[in-house]
Amino acid sequence: MMVYETAVLAAAIVVIALLVRRFAPERRARVRRAVFLFLFFLAAFGGAALSGWLDLPDWERNFTALADVLFAINLIAVGGLVVFELFLPAVRITVAAIISDLVMGALYLLALFVVLGNAGLELTGIVTTSAVVTGILALSLQATLSNVIGGMALQLDGSLGVGDWVQLESGKKGRVARIGWRHTVIETNDWDAMIVPNTALLGSTFTILGKRGDKRVNHRMWVYFNVDFRFGPSDVIAVANAAVQSAPIEGMLDDPKPNCVCMNFAQDGRDSMAYYAVRYWITSMAIDDPTNSRVRARLFAALKRAEIPLAVPAAQLWMEEDSQERRDRKRRRRRSRRLDALRALTFLSALDERELDLLADGLSYAPFANGEIVTRQDAIAHYLYIVVEGVVEVRVAHGDVDRLVATIEGPGFVGEMGLMTGAPRRATVVARTDVECFRLDKAAFESVLIARPEMAESISELLAKRTVELEAVVNGLEGGHSSRLENEKTRVLGTIREFFGLDEA
Repeated sequence: MMVYETAVLAAAIVVIALLVRRFAPERRARVRRAVFLFLFFLAAFGGAALSGWLDLPDWERNFTALADVLFAINLIAVGGLVVFELFLPAVRITVAAIISDLVMGALYLLALFVVLGNAGLELTGIVTTSAVVTGILALSLQATLSNVIGGMALQLDGSLGVGDWVQLESGKKGRVARIGWRHTVIETNDWDAMIVPNTALLGSTFTILGKRGDKRVNHRMWVYFNVDFRFGPSDVIAVANAAVQSAPIEGMLDDPKPNCVCMNFAQDGRDSMAYYAVRYWITSMAIDDPTNSRVRARLFAALKRAEIPLAVPAAQLWMEEDSQERRDRKRRRRRSRRLDALRALTFLSALDERELDLLADGLSYAPFANGEIVTRQDAIAHYLYIVVEGVVEVRVAHGDVDRLVATIEGPGFVGEMGLMTGAPRRATVVARTDVECFRLDKAAFESVLIARPEMAESISELLAKRTVELEAVVNGLEGGHSSRLENEKTRVLGTIREFFGLDEA
Protein backbone atom coordinates (compact mmCIF):
# COMPACT_ATOMS: atom_id res chain seq x y z
CA MET A 1 0.00 0.00 0.00
CA MET A 2 1.01 3.64 -0.55
CA VAL A 3 1.59 4.73 3.06
CA TYR A 4 4.86 6.54 2.34
CA GLU A 5 3.51 8.20 -0.84
CA THR A 6 0.39 9.28 1.07
CA ALA A 7 2.48 10.92 3.80
CA VAL A 8 4.60 12.76 1.21
CA LEU A 9 1.46 13.96 -0.61
CA ALA A 10 -0.08 15.22 2.65
CA ALA A 11 3.13 17.08 3.55
CA ALA A 12 3.27 18.65 0.09
CA ILE A 13 -0.32 19.91 0.39
CA VAL A 14 0.40 21.44 3.81
CA VAL A 15 3.55 23.22 2.54
CA ILE A 16 1.77 24.55 -0.54
CA ALA A 17 -1.18 25.71 1.57
CA LEU A 18 1.21 27.70 3.79
CA LEU A 19 2.95 29.22 0.76
CA VAL A 20 -0.35 30.20 -0.88
CA ARG A 21 -1.59 31.73 2.39
CA ARG A 22 1.64 33.75 2.62
CA PHE A 23 2.11 34.87 -0.99
CA ALA A 24 -1.27 34.48 -2.72
CA PRO A 25 -4.10 34.51 -0.14
CA GLU A 26 -6.68 35.35 -2.80
CA ARG A 27 -6.07 31.87 -4.34
CA ARG A 28 -6.90 29.84 -1.23
CA ALA A 29 -10.07 28.44 -2.86
CA ARG A 30 -7.92 26.25 -5.12
CA VAL A 31 -6.04 24.92 -2.09
CA ARG A 32 -9.35 23.93 -0.51
CA ARG A 33 -10.17 22.05 -3.71
CA ALA A 34 -6.89 20.10 -3.42
CA VAL A 35 -7.63 19.30 0.23
CA PHE A 36 -11.05 17.87 -0.70
CA LEU A 37 -9.44 15.72 -3.41
CA PHE A 38 -6.95 14.44 -0.85
CA LEU A 39 -9.77 13.57 1.56
CA PHE A 40 -11.50 11.59 -1.20
CA PHE A 41 -8.24 9.76 -1.84
CA LEU A 42 -7.91 8.93 1.87
CA ALA A 43 -11.45 7.57 1.86
CA ALA A 44 -10.69 5.30 -1.14
CA PHE A 45 -7.37 4.30 0.42
CA GLY A 46 -9.12 3.44 3.69
CA GLY A 47 -11.81 1.48 1.80
CA ALA A 48 -9.15 -0.63 0.10
CA ALA A 49 -7.43 -1.36 3.43
CA LEU A 50 -10.72 -2.24 5.12
CA SER A 51 -11.77 -4.51 2.24
CA GLY A 52 -8.47 -6.39 2.47
CA TRP A 53 -8.84 -6.80 6.22
CA LEU A 54 -12.40 -8.17 5.71
CA ASP A 55 -11.13 -10.45 2.93
CA LEU A 56 -13.31 -8.90 0.18
CA PRO A 57 -11.01 -9.16 -2.89
CA ASP A 58 -13.43 -7.66 -5.42
CA TRP A 59 -14.11 -4.61 -3.27
CA GLU A 60 -10.41 -4.31 -2.47
CA ARG A 61 -9.56 -4.31 -6.19
CA ASN A 62 -12.17 -1.65 -6.97
CA PHE A 63 -11.13 0.61 -4.06
CA THR A 64 -7.46 0.20 -4.98
CA ALA A 65 -8.16 1.26 -8.58
CA LEU A 66 -10.14 4.29 -7.32
CA ALA A 67 -7.35 5.19 -4.89
CA ASP A 68 -4.80 4.98 -7.73
CA VAL A 69 -6.89 7.32 -9.88
CA LEU A 70 -7.40 9.80 -7.03
CA PHE A 71 -3.70 9.66 -6.10
CA ALA A 72 -2.76 10.56 -9.68
CA ILE A 73 -5.35 13.38 -9.70
CA ASN A 74 -3.97 14.67 -6.38
CA LEU A 75 -0.43 14.73 -7.79
CA ILE A 76 -1.67 16.76 -10.79
CA ALA A 77 -3.62 19.11 -8.49
CA VAL A 78 -0.53 19.71 -6.34
CA GLY A 79 1.58 20.32 -9.45
CA GLY A 80 -1.05 22.74 -10.77
CA LEU A 81 -0.96 24.71 -7.52
CA VAL A 82 2.81 25.01 -7.70
CA VAL A 83 2.85 26.07 -11.35
CA PHE A 84 -0.28 28.21 -11.75
CA GLU A 85 -0.71 29.69 -8.26
CA LEU A 86 2.89 30.15 -7.10
CA PHE A 87 5.56 29.94 -9.82
CA LEU A 88 3.93 31.77 -12.76
CA PRO A 89 2.60 34.69 -10.62
CA ALA A 90 6.06 34.98 -9.01
CA VAL A 91 7.69 35.48 -12.45
CA ARG A 92 4.86 37.87 -13.46
CA ILE A 93 3.31 35.60 -16.08
CA THR A 94 -0.47 35.87 -16.18
CA VAL A 95 -2.44 32.85 -17.38
CA ALA A 96 -6.18 33.06 -17.93
CA ALA A 97 -8.19 30.99 -15.45
CA ILE A 98 -9.90 29.14 -18.28
CA ILE A 99 -6.52 28.13 -19.75
CA SER A 100 -5.30 26.72 -16.45
CA ASP A 101 -8.63 24.91 -16.00
CA LEU A 102 -8.36 23.38 -19.49
CA VAL A 103 -4.79 22.23 -18.89
CA MET A 104 -5.68 20.70 -15.53
CA GLY A 105 -8.80 19.04 -16.98
CA ALA A 106 -6.81 17.50 -19.84
CA LEU A 107 -4.21 16.18 -17.39
CA TYR A 108 -6.94 14.71 -15.18
CA LEU A 109 -8.41 12.82 -18.16
CA LEU A 110 -4.98 11.62 -19.23
CA ALA A 111 -4.25 10.36 -15.71
CA LEU A 112 -7.62 8.61 -15.61
CA PHE A 113 -7.01 6.71 -18.85
CA VAL A 114 -3.40 5.83 -17.94
CA VAL A 115 -4.28 4.49 -14.50
CA LEU A 116 -7.31 2.56 -15.77
CA GLY A 117 -5.24 1.14 -18.64
CA ASN A 118 -2.56 -0.06 -16.24
CA ALA A 119 -5.28 -1.67 -14.16
CA GLY A 120 -6.20 -3.83 -17.16
CA LEU A 121 -9.51 -2.18 -18.06
CA GLU A 122 -10.62 -2.11 -21.74
CA LEU A 123 -10.70 1.60 -22.73
CA THR A 124 -12.18 1.29 -26.24
CA GLY A 125 -15.72 0.90 -24.99
CA ILE A 126 -15.27 3.71 -22.49
CA VAL A 127 -14.07 6.11 -25.23
CA THR A 128 -16.95 5.15 -27.53
CA THR A 129 -19.52 5.58 -24.80
CA SER A 130 -17.95 8.92 -23.78
CA ALA A 131 -18.23 10.22 -27.36
CA VAL A 132 -21.94 9.33 -27.51
CA VAL A 133 -22.60 10.91 -24.11
CA THR A 134 -20.65 14.03 -25.12
CA GLY A 135 -22.76 14.41 -28.29
CA ILE A 136 -26.01 14.14 -26.32
CA LEU A 137 -24.79 16.69 -23.74
CA ALA A 138 -23.69 19.09 -26.48
CA LEU A 139 -27.20 19.07 -28.00
CA SER A 140 -28.96 19.53 -24.68
CA LEU A 141 -26.62 22.18 -23.24
CA GLN A 142 -26.15 24.45 -26.26
CA ALA A 143 -26.70 27.71 -24.32
CA THR A 144 -24.32 26.70 -21.54
CA LEU A 145 -21.67 25.58 -24.04
CA SER A 146 -22.05 28.85 -25.94
CA ASN A 147 -21.27 30.75 -22.74
CA VAL A 148 -18.29 28.48 -22.07
CA ILE A 149 -16.92 29.02 -25.58
CA GLY A 150 -17.57 32.75 -25.18
CA GLY A 151 -15.56 32.83 -21.95
CA MET A 152 -12.71 31.00 -23.65
CA ALA A 153 -12.78 33.44 -26.57
CA LEU A 154 -12.73 36.49 -24.29
CA GLN A 155 -9.67 35.27 -22.43
CA LEU A 156 -7.79 33.69 -25.31
CA ASP A 157 -7.89 36.74 -27.61
CA GLY A 158 -6.93 39.09 -24.74
CA SER A 159 -9.57 41.69 -25.63
CA LEU A 160 -10.92 41.78 -22.08
CA GLY A 161 -9.13 41.04 -18.83
CA VAL A 162 -9.68 41.09 -15.10
CA GLY A 163 -9.21 44.65 -13.81
CA ASP A 164 -10.49 46.33 -17.00
CA TRP A 165 -13.20 48.98 -16.65
CA VAL A 166 -16.02 48.50 -19.15
CA GLN A 167 -19.17 50.34 -20.15
CA LEU A 168 -21.99 48.19 -21.52
CA GLU A 169 -24.56 49.17 -24.13
CA SER A 170 -27.02 49.86 -21.32
CA GLY A 171 -24.69 52.59 -19.99
CA LYS A 172 -23.75 50.59 -16.89
CA LYS A 173 -20.05 50.57 -16.16
CA GLY A 174 -17.81 48.76 -13.74
CA ARG A 175 -14.61 46.80 -13.22
CA VAL A 176 -14.22 43.24 -14.49
CA ALA A 177 -13.72 41.13 -11.36
CA ARG A 178 -13.76 37.67 -12.90
CA ILE A 179 -14.24 35.96 -16.27
CA GLY A 180 -15.69 32.53 -15.62
CA TRP A 181 -16.70 29.62 -17.79
CA ARG A 182 -20.32 30.74 -18.08
CA HIS A 183 -20.43 34.43 -17.18
CA THR A 184 -18.37 37.53 -16.43
CA VAL A 185 -18.66 39.35 -13.10
CA ILE A 186 -18.52 43.18 -13.29
CA GLU A 187 -18.35 45.19 -10.07
CA THR A 188 -19.82 48.71 -10.16
CA ASN A 189 -19.00 51.78 -8.07
CA ASP A 190 -22.39 51.32 -6.40
CA TRP A 191 -21.00 48.19 -4.69
CA ASP A 192 -23.12 45.97 -6.94
CA ALA A 193 -21.99 42.99 -8.99
CA MET A 194 -23.40 42.49 -12.49
CA ILE A 195 -23.48 38.92 -13.83
CA VAL A 196 -23.23 39.13 -17.63
CA PRO A 197 -23.46 35.91 -19.72
CA ASN A 198 -20.39 35.56 -21.91
CA THR A 199 -22.50 35.21 -25.05
CA ALA A 200 -24.17 38.55 -24.24
CA LEU A 201 -20.74 40.22 -24.07
CA LEU A 202 -19.63 38.68 -27.36
CA GLY A 203 -22.92 39.58 -29.04
CA SER A 204 -22.90 43.27 -28.04
CA THR A 205 -20.69 46.33 -28.28
CA PHE A 206 -18.98 47.36 -25.05
CA THR A 207 -16.35 49.98 -24.33
CA ILE A 208 -13.16 49.21 -22.41
CA LEU A 209 -12.46 52.42 -20.52
CA GLY A 210 -8.87 53.62 -20.23
CA LYS A 211 -7.27 51.06 -22.55
CA ARG A 212 -5.58 51.32 -25.94
CA GLY A 213 -4.33 48.08 -27.42
CA ASP A 214 -2.72 46.11 -24.61
CA LYS A 215 -1.78 49.25 -22.67
CA ARG A 216 -3.88 50.71 -19.89
CA VAL A 217 -4.19 54.50 -19.98
CA ASN A 218 -6.06 57.07 -17.91
CA HIS A 219 -9.66 57.63 -18.96
CA ARG A 220 -10.80 61.09 -20.06
CA MET A 221 -13.84 62.46 -18.23
CA TRP A 222 -16.29 65.18 -19.28
CA VAL A 223 -18.10 67.71 -17.06
CA TYR A 224 -20.77 69.63 -18.98
CA PHE A 225 -22.22 73.05 -18.21
CA ASN A 226 -24.16 75.78 -20.04
CA VAL A 227 -23.73 79.58 -20.18
CA ASP A 228 -26.03 81.97 -22.01
CA PHE A 229 -24.98 84.15 -24.95
CA ARG A 230 -24.31 87.29 -22.92
CA PHE A 231 -20.80 85.90 -22.35
CA GLY A 232 -18.42 85.04 -25.16
CA PRO A 233 -16.91 81.58 -25.48
CA SER A 234 -13.36 82.94 -25.16
CA ASP A 235 -14.15 84.50 -21.76
CA VAL A 236 -15.96 81.42 -20.47
CA ILE A 237 -13.19 79.07 -21.62
CA ALA A 238 -10.49 81.28 -20.07
CA VAL A 239 -12.27 81.28 -16.69
CA ALA A 240 -12.89 77.51 -16.79
CA ASN A 241 -9.29 76.73 -17.81
CA ALA A 242 -7.92 78.90 -15.01
CA ALA A 243 -10.21 77.15 -12.54
CA VAL A 244 -9.07 73.60 -13.34
CA GLN A 245 -5.42 74.34 -14.18
CA SER A 246 -4.42 76.77 -11.42
CA ALA A 247 -4.21 74.20 -8.59
CA PRO A 248 -4.37 70.39 -8.32
CA ILE A 249 -7.71 68.64 -7.87
CA GLU A 250 -7.75 65.30 -6.06
CA GLY A 251 -8.33 62.47 -8.52
CA MET A 252 -7.39 64.54 -11.62
CA LEU A 253 -4.12 64.23 -13.54
CA ASP A 254 -2.10 67.41 -14.09
CA ASP A 255 -0.71 66.03 -17.36
CA PRO A 256 -2.38 65.97 -19.85
CA LYS A 257 -3.71 69.35 -18.81
CA PRO A 258 -7.47 69.63 -18.19
CA ASN A 259 -9.17 72.05 -20.54
CA CYS A 260 -12.51 73.53 -21.50
CA VAL A 261 -14.11 73.46 -24.96
CA CYS A 262 -17.26 74.97 -26.43
CA MET A 263 -19.29 71.97 -27.59
CA ASN A 264 -22.22 73.63 -29.37
CA PHE A 265 -24.50 76.61 -29.60
CA ALA A 266 -28.31 76.58 -29.35
CA GLN A 267 -29.74 73.23 -30.44
CA ASP A 268 -32.61 73.41 -32.93
CA GLY A 269 -32.77 77.15 -32.27
CA ARG A 270 -34.60 76.54 -29.00
CA ASP A 271 -32.05 77.14 -26.27
CA SER A 272 -30.57 80.57 -25.63
CA MET A 273 -27.23 79.26 -24.39
CA ALA A 274 -23.93 77.72 -25.43
CA TYR A 275 -22.82 74.24 -24.35
CA TYR A 276 -19.41 73.76 -22.74
CA ALA A 277 -17.45 70.86 -21.30
CA VAL A 278 -14.40 70.57 -19.07
CA ARG A 279 -12.26 67.59 -20.12
CA TYR A 280 -9.81 66.00 -17.71
CA TRP A 281 -8.01 62.70 -17.17
CA ILE A 282 -8.93 60.76 -14.03
CA THR A 283 -6.45 58.82 -11.89
CA SER A 284 -8.88 55.98 -11.14
CA MET A 285 -12.35 55.08 -12.40
CA ALA A 286 -13.21 54.00 -8.86
CA ILE A 287 -13.52 57.68 -7.85
CA ASP A 288 -15.25 59.10 -10.93
CA ASP A 289 -18.27 60.68 -9.19
CA PRO A 290 -16.32 62.32 -6.30
CA THR A 291 -13.78 63.74 -8.77
CA ASN A 292 -16.53 65.08 -11.05
CA SER A 293 -18.08 66.73 -7.98
CA ARG A 294 -14.80 68.44 -7.05
CA VAL A 295 -14.38 69.70 -10.63
CA ARG A 296 -17.93 71.09 -10.63
CA ALA A 297 -17.36 72.85 -7.29
CA ARG A 298 -14.15 74.44 -8.61
CA LEU A 299 -15.86 75.46 -11.84
CA PHE A 300 -18.93 76.89 -10.07
CA ALA A 301 -16.82 79.07 -7.78
CA ALA A 302 -14.69 80.37 -10.68
CA LEU A 303 -17.74 81.28 -12.78
CA LYS A 304 -19.39 82.99 -9.83
CA ARG A 305 -16.20 84.92 -9.10
CA ALA A 306 -16.13 86.10 -12.72
CA GLU A 307 -19.84 86.99 -12.46
CA ILE A 308 -20.73 84.49 -15.20
CA PRO A 309 -23.95 82.73 -14.15
CA LEU A 310 -24.85 79.26 -15.35
CA ALA A 311 -27.61 79.35 -17.94
CA VAL A 312 -31.22 78.87 -16.96
CA PRO A 313 -33.17 76.73 -19.49
CA ALA A 314 -35.23 78.93 -21.79
CA ALA A 315 -38.35 76.93 -21.02
CA GLN A 316 -38.09 77.66 -17.32
CA LEU A 317 -39.90 80.77 -16.14
CA TRP A 318 -39.04 82.48 -12.86
CA MET A 319 -41.73 84.69 -11.41
CA GLU A 320 -41.55 86.58 -8.15
CA GLU A 321 -43.34 89.51 -6.69
CA ASP A 322 -41.07 92.53 -6.77
CA SER A 323 -41.34 95.85 -5.03
CA GLN A 324 -39.15 98.76 -4.09
CA GLU A 325 -39.30 97.67 -0.46
CA ARG A 326 -38.02 94.20 -1.34
CA ARG A 327 -35.21 95.58 -3.49
CA ASP A 328 -34.19 97.94 -0.68
CA ARG A 329 -34.19 95.07 1.80
CA LYS A 330 -31.90 92.97 -0.42
CA ARG A 331 -29.61 95.93 -0.98
CA ARG A 332 -29.38 96.58 2.76
CA ARG A 333 -28.46 92.94 3.39
CA ARG A 334 -25.68 93.09 0.80
CA ARG A 335 -24.45 96.40 2.20
CA SER A 336 -24.47 95.07 5.77
CA ARG A 337 -22.42 92.03 4.71
CA ARG A 338 -19.83 94.25 3.04
CA LEU A 339 -19.62 96.59 6.02
CA ASP A 340 -19.13 93.65 8.39
CA ALA A 341 -16.28 92.45 6.19
CA LEU A 342 -14.61 95.89 6.28
CA ARG A 343 -14.96 96.14 10.06
CA ALA A 344 -12.91 92.92 10.33
CA LEU A 345 -9.88 94.86 9.01
CA THR A 346 -8.14 96.19 12.12
CA PHE A 347 -6.29 98.91 10.23
CA LEU A 348 -9.65 100.43 9.16
CA SER A 349 -10.90 100.84 12.73
CA ALA A 350 -10.32 104.60 12.58
CA LEU A 351 -12.79 105.07 9.71
CA ASP A 352 -16.27 106.39 10.39
CA GLU A 353 -19.46 104.92 8.94
CA ARG A 354 -19.49 107.27 5.97
CA GLU A 355 -15.98 106.26 4.94
CA LEU A 356 -16.73 102.58 5.43
CA ASP A 357 -19.84 103.01 3.33
CA LEU A 358 -17.72 104.54 0.58
CA LEU A 359 -15.32 101.60 0.66
CA ALA A 360 -18.20 99.11 0.59
CA ASP A 361 -19.15 100.38 -2.86
CA GLY A 362 -15.72 99.31 -4.13
CA LEU A 363 -15.78 95.72 -2.83
CA SER A 364 -16.08 92.83 -5.29
CA TYR A 365 -17.49 89.45 -4.26
CA ALA A 366 -14.87 86.72 -4.84
CA PRO A 367 -15.63 83.12 -3.75
CA PHE A 368 -13.02 80.33 -4.04
CA ALA A 369 -13.48 76.56 -4.04
CA ASN A 370 -11.51 74.18 -1.86
CA GLY A 371 -7.99 73.78 -3.27
CA GLU A 372 -8.01 76.90 -5.44
CA ILE A 373 -5.14 79.37 -5.35
CA VAL A 374 -6.38 82.70 -4.03
CA THR A 375 -3.17 84.52 -4.89
CA ARG A 376 0.22 83.29 -6.05
CA GLN A 377 3.72 84.11 -4.77
CA ASP A 378 5.55 86.80 -6.84
CA ALA A 379 2.33 87.88 -8.60
CA ILE A 380 1.66 91.62 -9.00
CA ALA A 381 -1.81 92.42 -7.66
CA HIS A 382 -2.86 95.77 -6.18
CA TYR A 383 -5.69 94.48 -4.02
CA LEU A 384 -6.33 92.44 -0.89
CA TYR A 385 -8.88 89.75 -0.09
CA ILE A 386 -11.09 89.93 2.98
CA VAL A 387 -11.77 86.35 4.06
CA VAL A 388 -15.36 86.35 5.35
CA GLU A 389 -15.90 82.61 5.77
CA GLY A 390 -13.63 79.60 5.34
CA VAL A 391 -9.98 78.74 5.88
CA VAL A 392 -6.92 79.58 3.76
CA GLU A 393 -3.29 78.49 4.02
CA VAL A 394 -0.32 80.82 3.52
CA ARG A 395 2.60 78.98 1.88
CA VAL A 396 6.06 80.24 0.97
CA ALA A 397 8.22 78.54 -1.66
CA HIS A 398 11.98 78.78 -1.31
CA GLY A 399 13.82 76.78 -3.93
CA ASP A 400 12.27 73.31 -4.02
CA VAL A 401 10.81 73.66 -0.51
CA ASP A 402 7.19 74.72 -0.05
CA ARG A 403 6.42 75.63 3.59
CA LEU A 404 3.16 76.28 5.38
CA VAL A 405 3.71 79.45 7.41
CA ALA A 406 0.20 80.40 8.52
CA THR A 407 -3.45 79.40 8.49
CA ILE A 408 -6.08 82.14 8.37
CA GLU A 409 -9.70 81.54 9.23
CA GLY A 410 -12.39 84.07 8.43
CA PRO A 411 -12.82 86.81 9.32
CA GLY A 412 -9.31 87.81 8.22
CA PHE A 413 -7.44 89.25 5.25
CA VAL A 414 -4.55 88.45 2.88
CA GLY A 415 -2.65 90.41 0.24
CA GLU A 416 -2.38 93.66 2.19
CA MET A 417 1.18 94.43 0.96
CA GLY A 418 0.03 94.34 -2.66
CA LEU A 419 -2.79 96.79 -1.90
CA MET A 420 -0.77 99.21 0.20
CA THR A 421 2.70 99.15 -1.42
CA GLY A 422 2.29 97.48 -4.82
CA ALA A 423 4.89 94.88 -3.83
CA PRO A 424 4.77 91.41 -5.42
CA ARG A 425 3.02 88.74 -3.40
CA ARG A 426 5.40 87.25 -0.84
CA ALA A 427 3.42 84.01 -0.41
CA THR A 428 0.91 81.77 -2.10
CA VAL A 429 -2.52 81.60 -0.48
CA VAL A 430 -4.55 78.40 -1.03
CA ALA A 431 -8.19 77.80 -0.06
CA ARG A 432 -8.43 74.83 2.30
CA THR A 433 -12.23 74.94 2.39
CA ASP A 434 -14.78 76.68 0.23
CA VAL A 435 -14.03 80.35 0.96
CA GLU A 436 -16.11 83.52 0.65
CA CYS A 437 -14.06 86.67 0.08
CA PHE A 438 -14.45 90.29 -0.87
CA ARG A 439 -11.76 91.99 -2.93
CA LEU A 440 -10.68 95.53 -2.07
CA ASP A 441 -8.81 97.29 -4.92
CA LYS A 442 -6.35 100.15 -4.76
CA ALA A 443 -8.69 102.47 -6.67
CA ALA A 444 -11.43 102.03 -4.07
CA PHE A 445 -9.06 102.55 -1.12
CA GLU A 446 -7.09 105.44 -2.59
CA SER A 447 -9.70 108.15 -2.07
CA VAL A 448 -10.14 107.21 1.62
CA LEU A 449 -6.38 107.15 2.31
CA ILE A 450 -5.78 110.49 0.59
CA ALA A 451 -8.52 112.00 2.74
CA ARG A 452 -7.03 110.37 5.88
CA PRO A 453 -3.23 110.29 5.27
CA GLU A 454 -2.56 109.76 8.99
CA MET A 455 -3.86 106.21 8.54
CA ALA A 456 -0.65 105.36 6.71
CA GLU A 457 1.19 105.42 10.06
CA SER A 458 -0.97 102.75 11.73
CA ILE A 459 -1.17 100.69 8.55
CA SER A 460 2.61 100.67 8.14
CA GLU A 461 2.99 99.46 11.72
CA LEU A 462 0.60 96.54 11.10
CA LEU A 463 2.22 95.60 7.78
CA ALA A 464 5.70 95.81 9.26
CA LYS A 465 4.69 93.48 12.10
CA ARG A 466 3.26 90.87 9.71
CA THR A 467 6.32 91.12 7.46
CA VAL A 468 8.78 90.60 10.33
CA GLU A 469 6.74 87.66 11.65
CA LEU A 470 6.68 86.06 8.20
CA GLU A 471 10.44 86.46 7.77
CA ALA A 472 11.04 85.00 11.22
CA VAL A 473 9.02 81.89 10.34
CA VAL A 474 10.57 81.46 6.88
CA ASN A 475 14.18 82.14 7.87
CA GLY A 476 14.09 80.83 11.44
CA LEU A 477 15.17 84.19 12.92
CA GLU A 478 15.13 84.70 16.67
CA GLY A 479 15.67 87.86 18.72
CA GLY A 480 16.14 91.44 17.49
CA HIS A 481 12.46 91.78 16.57
CA SER A 482 12.12 95.33 17.85
CA SER A 483 14.94 96.79 15.74
CA ARG A 484 13.82 94.93 12.62
CA LEU A 485 10.23 96.02 13.27
CA GLU A 486 11.16 99.69 13.50
CA ASN A 487 13.28 99.59 10.35
CA GLU A 488 10.56 97.74 8.45
CA LYS A 489 7.89 100.20 9.62
CA THR A 490 9.93 103.13 8.30
CA ARG A 491 10.48 101.40 4.98
CA VAL A 492 6.81 100.39 4.56
CA LEU A 493 5.55 103.88 5.48
CA GLY A 494 7.76 105.44 2.82
CA THR A 495 6.57 102.90 0.24
CA ILE A 496 2.90 103.53 1.07
CA ARG A 497 3.27 107.30 0.76
CA GLU A 498 5.07 106.92 -2.56
CA PHE A 499 2.65 104.30 -3.94
CA PHE A 500 -0.44 106.44 -3.19
CA GLY A 501 1.26 109.79 -3.87
CA LEU A 502 0.55 111.10 -0.35
CA ASP A 503 3.59 113.39 -0.38
CA GLU A 504 2.34 115.03 -3.56
CA ALA A 505 -1.17 115.34 -2.12
